[in-house]
Amino acid sequence: MTQQDQSQTAEGQITESVRLERRDDVALLIVNNPPVNVLSYHVRQGLIDGMAAAESSDASAIVLICDGRTFIAGADITEFSQPPKPPALVPGQEAMENCSKPVVAAIHGTSLGGGLEVALCAHFRVAISSAQFGLPEVKLGLLPGGGGTQRLPRITGPQRALEMMVSGDPIGASEALECGLINEIVGDSLADLEAGAVAFARRAAAENMPRPRIRDRNERLEGFGTEQFAAFRASIARRTRGFEAPERIIRCVEAAVSTAASGDFEAGLAAEARIFGELMGSSQANAQQYYFFAERAAQKVPDVPRDTSQVDIARVGILGAGTMGGGIAMNFANIGIPVTLVERDEASLERGLAVVRRNYERTAARGGISSDDVQTRMDLLRGSTDMGDFADCDLMIEAVFENMSLKKDVFAQLDDICKPGAVLATNTSALNVNEIASATSRPQDVVGMHFFSPANVMRMLEVVRGDATSRTAIATAMSIGKRIGKTPVLCGVCHGFIGNRMLFMRGVEADQMLLEGATPAQVDKVVYDFGFPMGPFAMRDLAGLDVGWNPDTSSSSTVREVLCESGRRGQKNGRGYYIYDPDTRASTPDPEVTQMIRDFASERGVTLREVTDAEIGERCLYPIVNEGAKILDEGIALRGSDVDVTWINGYGWPMYTGGPMYWADEIGLGEVLDRIRHYDQTLGGDHWTPSPLLERLAAEGGSLARYES
Repeated sequence: MTQQDQSQTAEGQITESVRLERRDDVALLIVNNPPVNVLSYHVRQGLIDGMAAAESSDASAIVLICDGRTFIAGADITEFSQPPKPPALVPGQEAMENCSKPVVAAIHGTSLGGGLEVALCAHFRVAISSAQFGLPEVKLGLLPGGGGTQRLPRITGPQRALEMMVSGDPIGASEALECGLINEIVGDSLADLEAGAVAFARRAAAENMPRPRIRDRNERLEGFGTEQFAAFRASIARRTRGFEAPERIIRCVEAAVSTAASGDFEAGLAAEARIFGELMGSSQANAQQYYFFAERAAQKVPDVPRDTSQVDIARVGILGAGTMGGGIAMNFANIGIPVTLVERDEASLERGLAVVRRNYERTAARGGISSDDVQTRMDLLRGSTDMGDFADCDLMIEAVFENMSLKKDVFAQLDDICKPGAVLATNTSALNVNEIASATSRPQDVVGMHFFSPANVMRMLEVVRGDATSRTAIATAMSIGKRIGKTPVLCGVCHGFIGNRMLFMRGVEADQMLLEGATPAQVDKVVYDFGFPMGPFAMRDLAGLDVGWNPDTSSSSTVREVLCESGRRGQKNGRGYYIYDPDTRASTPDPEVTQMIRDFASERGVTLREVTDAEIGERCLYPIVNEGAKILDEGIALRGSDVDVTWINGYGWPMYTGGPMYWADEIGLGEVLDRIRHYDQTLGGDHWTPSPLLERLAAEGGSLARYES
């Protein structure tokens, strides 16, 4: 662009998404790329040309600001799968850093990823109080590749920068101000933002404020060395197990620290670019990016459009104040929705509310909420022993024992009590929602809302659509699920829905392998090493071996029944498949349990043999895939990606493999089908009968993950 061209465009449209305006002596470079101002190629070009035009004008300072609901929210992820589109981001960043006039980034909404990396190239940053800042690339299996790993540690210090980049979680304006990421909070509204940014820019120009480039600031890197990096690695080891990107981020920050002494910022950038290249296009990055879109797709129900009417949820009723009911109640209290919590007697009610309070107090002790928040949330919970108090509730959630006759009796009563139009939800984990709905005169208002335990922590929510469930009830359940921080997935009616139906199949094989010669610890280790947070037997111990077990009808017909009959309850009493330390809950294999399993197998004529780790892996994972394909074929799940979202959020399937459907695609459906056929022939059982859909897709070269019912 020539000097004359720059002068002519000192005000006006630069590219389709960037324009230049004046506020007297301050130039405003304005990005408008709806919906979230991502760094598409025309935004990158606009930054380059706009900065050149603004610098050549007679403006005394420059403000970078965005239209719409947010500052630049990151890279244009749709470009990841395409050939690179020029220009790169770097020329625009350098134009800001090297500008002879003060450059102020004015931030509202979210400044994420590449957006924050752009803001870090301004001389100053101001924001409104609701703004958020983050580098979430780790959630896509990547690292900040626009200089973020080099600049952020120089302004916040390495510890804070590592925490932000490895978690991928944003921080708020107050924290950003405290750690030096921004210079000033200029108000609460968009109007405040522009006025405050312009005023700050004028002040910076008039007072000739020092404006050192972040790339030249090395003082906060001093004293952070091998010991500190080792401590940070140890602190994140458990939650980042199996993921590649967190370690790569640490290596980039190590490069920032090691190159600071020589002042060779470019060497740090080169290290970042090289390590970024190792991740881009890797299997983990591809899987995590697939999941990014899968989670968003799960929110869309083809025959329930966005404008479907919903019930306005002003009060929620929950029947049952036990572990599940109390946890569900916390989700609503957390966002300020009053809850009526009903139990059968005062003692049970008081016990349930006490557990909720202890949960909140533990969160407060860790700094997650304030002590005032504890009381505020508890005040939103109205306890009662009278189901008649549900009369004013807009959403009613039943969380009683998993017993069909009990649930039908409850719903018959709710039918008489609840106001017309209220959504009646059952938290059943496996039972037939149609049968539950048949106990009411309004089956259109009945929907399944299967929360996963612990309900106040787990993100997964299966929304179960009965034959008569209305679009309004579905839209309401999906929407309120998202509001309370869950990841809702719609599914149809079958025993166990999506997640538990698939889990049952893994359990069948895990139990059978114990009889054949595998130990609980061996099975659990294989599953853990694959990437799950725990194996099937450790998970049963955690949940409680006696959940659903009835001592009056127990007949020693399974290993679990035998363990329960011998007094083993799992972690709750320190003895299950494992023995648990009473203080640390650390588990050790129990030789007595091993012998009980051997005796059980012997009584049934099962011959012991060596079961290899490879066989354990196949027999624990392939039934999950096969059953998932059957669920898709039956239309229980809308999409293969919905199955993956369910298993990642509900059961801990490692995200970096994309979920069971995506994982099977990556292995190759033909190979997966061959192994399933092998076990169908050698072991038998309905769960090994190959899915017709799997057979079709394997023959056609299709995809389970991208299949839509």
